[in-house]
Formats: sequence, structure tokens, C-alpha cells
Amino acid sequence: MPEMIDEKQVREVAELARLELTEDEVQQFAAQLSDILEYIEKLGELDTESVEPLAHSLLVKNVFREDAPGETLNREAALKNAPHSDGEHFCVPKVLE
Repeated sequence: MPEMIDEKQVREVAELARLELTEDEVQQFAAQLSDILEYIEKLGELDTESVEPLAHSLLVKNVFREDAPGETLNREAALKNAPHSDGEHFCVPKVLE
């Protein structure tokens, strides 16, 4: 049996995520997350020995376009909607001393 998610854990995660939850939501999420863990536990009981690993459930191939050079923006168009620029470059806040 999987470990159940209790209301204390839901409150801790909500605080870390800066979420304000009502008591009803805390109870609801604790129950839903516990149900998810229970379902995952059931999936773990399946015999998957003969199932090949796969990256996608559908047969797909590379759908990316060819990487070819194309038309580029001129400097004026690129900086047009920038919140801050010096006319030649984007100006951003300093992040390192």
C-alpha cells in the first residue's frame, strides 16, 4: 500500500509553491494525490517484462523543418518592443556582480 498524502504535506507543498488553499481544497488535494499514488502502485503490479520500452505512444518520425537560413529581423525591428534598449542593444538588469 502506498504512503498516503496527508493534509500537512499538501499545506507544505502549497506554501513552497506560494499557493493559498482553502481547507476544502487541502482535503480534496490530499485525497486526489493519495488516489494517484494508489493507482501508480497498481500499475507497478503489471507484468511488463515482454513490453518494449518506447519514447512515444504513436509511430512518429522527425517532424522538424530543415534547418536553413532565412530572413532575419533588422536591428530596429528587433528592438522595437524591447522594454529597455540603448538603440543598438537590449538593456537588461545586471545579475552578477
